[in-house]
Amino acid sequence: MNPVRTLVVDDDFAVAAVHRAFLDTLPEFTVVGEAHRGMDALRAVEELHPDLVLLDIHLPDISGLEVLARLRARAGAPVDVIAITAAREVETVRQAMSRGVDHYLVKPFTRSAFLERMNAYLAQRAEVLRVGRDSVLDQDAVDQLLAAGQRKPRSAGLPKGLSAVTLRLVTETLRATDGDMSAQEVGDTAGVSRVSARRYLEHLVAIGKAEVQPRYGVSNRPAHGYRLT
Repeated sequence: MNPVRTLVVDDDFAVAAVHRAFLDTLPEFTVVGEAHRGMDALRAVEELHPDLVLLDIHLPDISGLEVLARLRARAGAPVDVIAITAAREVETVRQAMSRGVDHYLVKPFTRSAFLERMNAYLAQRAEVLRVGRDSVLDQDAVDQLLAAGQRKPRSAGLPKGLSAVTLRLVTETLRATDGDMSAQEVGDTAGVSRVSARRYLEHLVAIGKAEVQPRYGVSNRPAHGYRLT
C-alpha cells in the first residue's frame, strides 16, 4: 500500500512542524504540504490531492468546521479528515461528527496518543481498501469496518500491556543514536515515562533485538545502557 499522502493544517507554524515530525516516524505516511489558513487548506487539497487532512478547527480566516463541510461537498476524489484541535466543546465535536470527520484528537496530547490514533486510522483505511470502495456491505461487514478503526494494533507475540506503536517508537529512538541510551533518555526522547520505556527496552532485549550493559556515571553508580543489536 502506498504511503498516505497527508496535508497538515494548523494556524500555528510550530505545532504544524511537530505534527509533521510525528508523521515522519511513520513510514506509512508522507506529508505533502502544510497550510495555516482555511482557504489555503482548500486550495492545497485541490492542488496536492492528499488522501488525508490533519485539520485544526481554530483557523484565522474560516473555521475548520467550514473547511470540513466544503471538503465533503466538493466533487472529485474523497479525502479523509482527522480533526486535531484544542476545541473540545460538545457542539463543536457534534458538528465535526455530523460533517464527516474520521477521527477527533484533542490537544494537548502525547506523541504516543498521536501515533496510536494514526495507526487506528490506518487499520480502518486498510479495511476500506480490502473490501473496495464500491462494495455493497451487509451488517456484519459494516460492523467489521467500523470496528477496524477502534482496534489498537499489536504485534504478534507482544506481551500484554505493550503497544506496537510505542515499541516502534522506542526502537526508532535507539536506532537514531550512535551509542547506547538509558531508559530515562529513551523515555525523554520518545515521550513516554522511564518505567514504560524500560518495559519496552527489556522486551527488545528478551527477543534479541537489543542488548544491555552497565553504564557508570559521575557517582560511579551503575545504570543500564541499551543499544540495538
